[in-house]
Amino acid sequence: MTALAPTPAPGPAPAPGGSGDERLAPASLLRRLLGRPELGAVVGAAAVFVFFSFAAPSFLQASSLSTILYAASTIGIMAVPVALLMIGGEFDLSAGVMVTTAALVSSMSSYQMTANVWVGVGVSLLVTLAIGFFNGFMLTRTKLPSFIITLGTFLMLTGLNLGFTKLISGTVSTKRISDMEGFPSARALFASQWTVGEVTLKVTVLWWIALVAVATWILLRTRAGNWIFAVGGASDAARAVGVPVVKTRIGLYMGVALCAWISGQHILFSYDVVQSGEGVGNELLYIIAAVIGGCLLTGGHGSAIGAAVGAFIFGMTSNGIVYAQWNPDWFKFFLGAMLLLAVLLNAWVRKRAEARA
Repeated sequence: MTALAPTPAPGPAPAPGGSGDERLAPASLLRRLLGRPELGAVVGAAAVFVFFSFAAPSFLQASSLSTILYAASTIGIMAVPVALLMIGGEFDLSAGVMVTTAALVSSMSSYQMTANVWVGVGVSLLVTLAIGFFNGFMLTRTKLPSFIITLGTFLMLTGLNLGFTKLISGTVSTKRISDMEGFPSARALFASQWTVGEVTLKVTVLWWIALVAVATWILLRTRAGNWIFAVGGASDAARAVGVPVVKTRIGLYMGVALCAWISGQHILFSYDVVQSGEGVGNELLYIIAAVIGGCLLTGGHGSAIGAAVGAFIFGMTSNGIVYAQWNPDWFKFFLGAMLLLAVLLNAWVRKRAEARA
């Protein structure tokens, strides 16, 4: 007689999704939210908005919203590529003065050539991209820290901006070019504005939104986005698996240069005159916006949306202090406090996300 095989003990019930492996179960909404790098910035933005809503009644007026959006967009246009660069593990201390360089080259080229201003705009684009390429090329060839490379570029551009402007114009500012051919069309692209109800929207807001959308698509939907995270997280390991580390870093610096060109053209065609000493110190604002938005100083973590939220916090704070009729000297204090709080909150959110992973 053949013995019957023992009946196996019943195992654990399968997960509702049809698989018994918990790792295959869809992540909860809370876990996905905690994993987002911009969560801390969104919470901070909500807190700043509520605070100034009570501290400054005029903060909620439509005209105030116009001013806040404009201030946020001028920082946000540069904060987005700086955030991508920081995700890639690098810095650019020349970003602020590069904006001024782009405006100066466009203005002086147009004036000296007595040509259509679009000629100057094109020359400015080539020069600015060349500066971005120089930063990336020097970084990858010399292996020096990006802090040193871009600090050198910052100092050189600061001197060149002042020296060439005084050499060509005889003063520290450029000549007016508003009477030249092509100026109206260039102003329409880089410095126009529209009124929607009681809100006046400047074209920089549209540039800002478009750049955030493109950068987010690159990070989350393209192979280049994977390369950026990989280079920032572990460049040696990324190189070992075939990631083009050199091209990725050079491309990131040229992305910063492209946005610096956009910002520079806005300054030129908004005011017609460019001061050669402008832009010094703005690079810190771009980095602060990116850090508040969730970018780590060590690279490999962050988002373009977070940088945009960080820029929006900057816009609310810089104008909220004015609307509350406080001494504007306190602005830097609030900016520093927000930076520390944002870093601490982002670190806490990241730890919670890793604990739940």
